[in-house]
Amino acid sequence: MTDDAVPDLRASDADRERVAAVLRDAVAEGRLDMEEFEERLDATYKARTYRELEPITRDLPAPGVSVPVVSLMKSPEPGDDWSSRVGVGGDAPSTWAVAVMSGFQRKGRWTAPRKFNCFAFWGGGEIDLREADFADREIVINAVAIMGGIDVIVPQGVEVVVRGIGVMGGFDHREEGVPGEPGAPRVIVSGFAFWGGVGVKRKLTRAEKQQFREERRREKLERRANRRGEGAGDDADHHELGSSSSGRAALGHGHGGFGHGSFESSHGRRAEEQGERHRDRDR
Repeated sequence: MTDDAVPDLRASDADRERVAAVLRDAVAEGRLDMEEFEERLDATYKARTYRELEPITRDLPAPGVSVPVVSLMKSPEPGDDWSSRVGVGGDAPSTWAVAVMSGFQRKGRWTAPRKFNCFAFWGGGEIDLREADFADREIVINAVAIMGGIDVIVPQGVEVVVRGIGVMGGFDHREEGVPGEPGAPRVIVSGFAFWGGVGVKRKLTRAEKQQFREERRREKLERRANRRGEGAGDDADHHELGSSSSGRAALGHGHGGFGHGSFESSHGRRAEEQGERHRDRDR
């Protein structure tokens, strides 16, 4: 598509946000590295027209999008993508994990089964569900930690229930009570901890972290622009103040001139009076 085919119309904030969403998806898929992502994102928020926005996503796939390219599909709202991740069915390839004086980890894109059993003795384990598919709408993670620790990381939007028992150890209940999003799964953490602990943490995904950094970057740019605007106003005030000071200085100089003229007039009158007295004596 040539630049002439893109209307040279003013872009709205919504247009810029849709382009930013495409960039976030591209970096999450590995199509852009972080340096190029930040450069394009900066150009997106500086763009004022469709013609300036169009080249930013020209080389990125956007199926089902009509011209102009800036009319991009909205990113799914929270919970809209759960239908593709919950109730995938089938047998999960990983249903248990053991760490004895060692460690285990389940993370990335994997299928969390209806029940996952894990055991840690003098070791540790991590079960990361942020990018996982869920075999059912309710899954159970049975964690046993003996002089060790197991961390369960859940994504935003899921409901968490903790039913574990700790003896000289503990289970983390801080993430309980947060209502789940529509269509999101329910995660039940059960088990036993002796001289150890089972932690339940709610963390952002990589894409959500990037979005957070992006929002902070945009706020920083806005603050910088506001400071530049305030600085221009201060310069105008200083210029006006300088003009006023110059005027007062000129006026003061004028007063000095008047004073000098008055002095000369008084001096002239005294000389004239002395001259008249001398003439009277001579007569």
